Amino acid sequence: MTIEILNENNFDTETNTGTTLVDFYADWCGPCRMLTPIIESIAEDLQGKASVVKVDVDKSPNLAARFGVRGIPTILVIKDGVVTNRQTGVGNKQQLIELINNNKETL
Repeated sequence: MTIEILNENNFDTETNTGTTLVDFYADWCGPCRMLTPIIESIAEDLQGKASVVKVDVDKSPNLAARFGVRGIPTILVIKDGVVTNRQTGVGNKQQLIELINNNKETL
């Protein structure tokens, strides 16, 4: 499964309805690379229930600034366009699932 990379042009459109897990990352970031297989696994598990997307902070610095991303990886949970939860740093799969489940009763 390929995870969509969002940027300033499509971010709001892609996150304004439903629940979206957003991974702010950079290619050069070691912890971000460690998190990638976990994010991919979550995307498989949540297919049809929530969207999982990524934002490259080097290519979309305005988005990183808009959401106060100061360290990467930073994970945001966005429900209907509103940030409902966030985590900075590498978490395990269960922590990230709980981050989403704390905000969406149907998962």
